[in-house]
Amino acid sequence: MSFILTLTLLLHGAIHILGFVKSVRPNTLPMLRAPISRVHGALWLVTATLFTTAAAMHAVAKPYWFYAAALGVVLSQYGIVRSWKDARFGTLVNVALLFPIAFSGLTHAPWSTQLQYQRESTRLVTVKPSIVPNVSEESIRHLPTIVQRYLHFVGAVGKHMVLNYAVEFRGALRSNPGDDWMDVVVHQQSTTSPPARLFLVEARMFGVPVTAYHRLVDGNASFSVSAASLFNIAHAEGAIMNASESVTLLNDMVLLAPATLVDTNITWQQIDSLTVRAMFKHAGTTVSATLYFSNTGALRTFVSEDRYRTTDGKTYERYPWHTPISAWTEAGGRRFPKSASAVWSLPEGDFEYGKLEVISINYNRNSAR
Repeated sequence: MSFILTLTLLLHGAIHILGFVKSVRPNTLPMLRAPISRVHGALWLVTATLFTTAAAMHAVAKPYWFYAAALGVVLSQYGIVRSWKDARFGTLVNVALLFPIAFSGLTHAPWSTQLQYQRESTRLVTVKPSIVPNVSEESIRHLPTIVQRYLHFVGAVGKHMVLNYAVEFRGALRSNPGDDWMDVVVHQQSTTSPPARLFLVEARMFGVPVTAYHRLVDGNASFSVSAASLFNIAHAEGAIMNASESVTLLNDMVLLAPATLVDTNITWQQIDSLTVRAMFKHAGTTVSATLYFSNTGALRTFVSEDRYRTTDGKTYERYPWHTPISAWTEAGGRRFPKSASAVWSLPEGDFEYGKLEVISINYNRNSAR
């Protein structure tokens, strides 16, 4: 769909060049019967440039492509009206373009979920005046042996403590077993002092942009889903959401920012040489998870029974939730999961509802080093 829109913008722009050519060489293009003045021809050229610019911006995922496209549609339709007999069918393309232009405009409207995420991310990540200390052998000595081995496996020891981390994902989600997978792009911003997590999912349903926003700040969690930044599909908050999002925050700490496992808000219970239980306390909420490791120190999966499943924000079901890791990657001397799944253990069997791949991860944004 994205490629089709880029191609449509490009071709629509190219067609407008014909009007410019007709204005400077009146005897060419006999299929255009009405004469075109130089001024009118210049208008066609400007319109072509706007559509071509919008196509290029859309192709490289520049978010504000719709400004150029919207102005292009306005100028295009003005030109079409002036050359109605020759150009009237271009109106159909302009009408078709109005829908993605409007959806993209709404996505970046002042009330949009995307801008709310950007504003809150900026507020969360502040400049730290002091130097960020390193994770040392001494600072991990109180942890279970397998967790210490894991911190060495991911390369956390000897690196800076993690104050915040921003992650970009791509992948797919679905709501229920048997549903088709929906492609998603995910943006995440988390901090460790105080613990906070913002998780924005962007997707499309029947061509309409849909966002799902998970938010945990000051111990208060919420989850909302909206379509085209206009219609709320689901919303949830309260104690159950606080617990569920705290589990997800702990999961992120374990998988994406293991240096945070030295946090004194986490207590540990050794189960066997390769298995531990972590209990995380934050803002009056306590959750726990069981961590399973391999002999190499790599985390195999994270399992918790403190997360609740909801599809409408009204009804909640408590099932075991786990995130098996399928592959690891490395950047900046730190290992992190390249891809992982999110799975509910339902009575009828395991239900994989999420598949995410890490595109980029950045630690300690805006922090002094």
